[in-house]
Amino acid sequence: MSIASRMTMANMGVELGAKFAFFAADDTTRAYLRPRVADDTADDDLTFGPDDGAAYEAVHRVDVSDLEPQIACPHNPGNVKPVSALGDVRVQQAFLGSCTNARLEDFAVAAHILSGRRVHPGTRLLVTPASQEVYLEATRAGYTAVLLEAGAHITASGCGACPGGHNGVVAGGEVCLSSTNRNFRGRMGSADAEVYLGSPASVAAAAVAGRIVDPREWWTGTL
Repeated sequence: MSIASRMTMANMGVELGAKFAFFAADDTTRAYLRPRVADDTADDDLTFGPDDGAAYEAVHRVDVSDLEPQIACPHNPGNVKPVSALGDVRVQQAFLGSCTNARLEDFAVAAHILSGRRVHPGTRLLVTPASQEVYLEATRAGYTAVLLEAGAHITASGCGACPGGHNGVVAGGEVCLSSTNRNFRGRMGSADAEVYLGSPASVAAAAVAGRIVDPREWWTGTL
């Protein structure tokens, strides 16, 4: 898995009931950390993982190869349903952002779906890069241009609409599909709003369709 994907999985560990979640360091981890630490940091200092001979209470293996896109429904990240079970859910706001799903690979997915399309007139698409570095990388790759041409509103990097502080506060009766990690009542604004959680692909597809849809219907070719 990419570093960005590992960050998402580790981020969501607490939502699954874990006290913490992390991936043991490998060459991919060290390649990511090397330019971000002091020059005199040894590779041994960039290695972390379970102790030698660590014993585990249980080991779980989950086959997701045939899993259809999943959506967390209001008002709990654990209230998850397959997208085909949702019915017709209209969306007034689609949000791609936060520390969970707003990295370069997420911009690539969203740009792929939005390329040559327009955001639904009844839906606003807000995009908040996870960091200034991501913003710059997405701009250099041409992804931000695709999103802007589709009608997205791109904000400064940061938390954005995720905690309901600014730039995307939802009103009573509105529905938001968000790529963030939490959808508790009142999380993104009004307690009378409904927040659903989905992948960047689901958010991008919903922005175009104006409702929650299976993003695979909007996927063409490969990245």
